Amino acid sequence: MTNSVPTLKLHPPAQPPHLLTRPRLLRRLDAATEPVVVVSAPAGAGKTVLLTEWSQGLTARGECAWVSLDTYDNAPGRLWSGIMRALHHARPELPAHLDSDEWTLGASPEEILPSLLPGLGGQGPLTLILDGLEAITDVDAVRSLADFLMRLPQVGLRVVVSTRHIPGRPLPALRARGLVAELDRRDLAFTPEEAQAVLTNLLGSTPTPDTSDALYEATEGWAAGLCIMGRTLARSANEADAAGNLARGRQAVTEYLATEVLYRLTTEQREFLLRTTVLDELSAGPCHAIAGDRAGVLLRELARTVQLLVPVAADPSAYRRHPALTALLSDVLKSERPDTVVSLHRAAARWYSRQGKTTAAVQHWVRGGDESAAVAAVLDGWEQAISAGRSVEVSHWLDLLPPRTVAADARLCVVAAMAALSAGALETARRWLDVAQLRQTGPETVGEGSTVSDAAAVAQAVACCLEGEVLTADHLAESAVAGTMPLTFWRALAGTARSTALLWSCRYEEAEVLLGEATRDAHAAGHCLALVRTLGLWAVCALLAGRRESVRILSDEALDAAAAAGLGGHFVAVPAHIGRAGLLLEEGKVDEAERVLADAEAALAGLPRTGSEPHLRALSHFTRSRLESARHNTDAARRAREAAERAVARCESPGALKELLGRAGKGTDVAASAPVHQDLSPGERRVLRALCGPLTLREIAAELYVSHNTVKTQVRAIFRKLDAHDRSGAVARARECGVL
Repeated sequence: MTNSVPTLKLHPPAQPPHLLTRPRLLRRLDAATEPVVVVSAPAGAGKTVLLTEWSQGLTARGECAWVSLDTYDNAPGRLWSGIMRALHHARPELPAHLDSDEWTLGASPEEILPSLLPGLGGQGPLTLILDGLEAITDVDAVRSLADFLMRLPQVGLRVVVSTRHIPGRPLPALRARGLVAELDRRDLAFTPEEAQAVLTNLLGSTPTPDTSDALYEATEGWAAGLCIMGRTLARSANEADAAGNLARGRQAVTEYLATEVLYRLTTEQREFLLRTTVLDELSAGPCHAIAGDRAGVLLRELARTVQLLVPVAADPSAYRRHPALTALLSDVLKSERPDTVVSLHRAAARWYSRQGKTTAAVQHWVRGGDESAAVAAVLDGWEQAISAGRSVEVSHWLDLLPPRTVAADARLCVVAAMAALSAGALETARRWLDVAQLRQTGPETVGEGSTVSDAAAVAQAVACCLEGEVLTADHLAESAVAGTMPLTFWRALAGTARSTALLWSCRYEEAEVLLGEATRDAHAAGHCLALVRTLGLWAVCALLAGRRESVRILSDEALDAAAAAGLGGHFVAVPAHIGRAGLLLEEGKVDEAERVLADAEAALAGLPRTGSEPHLRALSHFTRSRLESARHNTDAARRAREAAERAVARCESPGALKELLGRAGKGTDVAASAPVHQDLSPGERRVLRALCGPLTLREIAAELYVSHNTVKTQVRAIFRKLDAHDRSGAVARARECGVL
């Protein structure tokens, strides 16, 4: 039986006008030495155009056989009849029986190759191009072609296939053996420079940068979309009509995708794509929630066959749609089933809420028209996000809500203020707190149980601290704690605000007691941001009080916590950096102090307002002055000291800082005095009191909400300061000295 193969299928199609030669891709094809080359990209990516141009040189040398495949060839007999006809067309001297009745439908590659290869061997190299391989889906046809490709010789015959689908068998096996070269959708996408050249050819002049950028963003270098929109724009009679033609161009692109992609899918595939149109990112979980049990299978299948689902770099198992495909699916969904859009968004929101993915949940609640659920999602998730230093994320959640919704809810106003404070945006925080005060309507709670009024008072206290108004901060924090505030991170923040005021007023012992309590509260609440700041301020307090060992312990713990939470560059880590730098300077480790101080300076420089944190800025400048003096860099030390004095002048209560500058002027060191045997820090005193009882060190750590290593370090410090060698000796010595 002989199968008729139209002659036109044995030649590449005519090239389109305004062809852009792409040397980078032609060179890739020329350089490929593997026996199989696969060009795989979505519809309209320019596969056929590229191979047509590349084949011209091969055809001129008699080295090319071309077959354009379609659904008619989707059977073993018709497929191989076309291949044999193409090979015989390129090599008329091949044995005639290869293209005659002697080659039957049942012939296998094993039977074909022994007769085929000797006929090719003496005639020089030959390239067989199979264009449109996605049309071949018949199991037997795919199997026979896969067997053929796996048995190609290393020299003589090369096969180049183009396909809209990412091939299955035998591509993985060919990759494993190093027998295939590949060009994919990323390779075929136009670069911005190539897109500019195409548009210039189509328009007859260079497009404006805005037009070029808009078209490239809409198409992402996809050849068909770029050319369709470029030709539509070329019909613009004037600039005033350009916007309308741009919209018509987008419509023409969606029509192309509808015919070339959407209408070729199965009913199940089309339904899946339409239902998941509401998702910005496609992954198995949310797709399953809104598109059924086979969502994962369909997602992988469509990613392979459509190729307009692009893997997300951060998660290769998740995909995003090409913008043009998103536009098409959105239009179809709104026109065919507008009533389902709301329910799809709400189903997606419920799934994201269960997974703790608040950003996506809020987006879908808002798009689904359920503002109360969106507000609840924000109120459920903001505390954990801010404690981890993700204040920008919380601000984004609030931006997703309608502005009137945020401004009308005192709880959300407090959340907005806390997000601003965590980013160092003091003026924004104060504005939100003013609105919160106006919107209070009752005993609403925000966070874990705190009333809006108490939470707002704490937020005001934190704002005052950051702005240097420590006396006001002390008053606000004390009034908030004196109320019914529960033992949560609000209490930790209030304690930190009060202790900061005591610290800068030189009341070090009182400050350390409160900082210890604030550290305990921050530990208990799991609030990393508050914990890092509290430990850092405690380290600064210990530095100013001359307790070097405590500085080492506390700065270590603060910097470890900051590193674990990714807060090393956040301004809450500044006190820990400064405390450690001051300690290193006292130990004569100038270079190491320089590195640590530079981290503090970088974090301070990142604050939105240069006037925030005036006390820490002054202490940072003072530490820089000491460092430069240690290097005998007089000019730099003088400039740093002047900067410290200017910062001190902006402080409401600069007592500790004035004392430092006064001592420095007399040539004294930062430390007031070397520790004596009774000179235990409040933390060490708490551990010492615990040593009087039966608790183990690990149990003491649990009781005090500190790490086991911290307790062990403090016990060693207690033994050294009390000149003791064991636990009972330390307790006895402390009683002799009046410490207990």
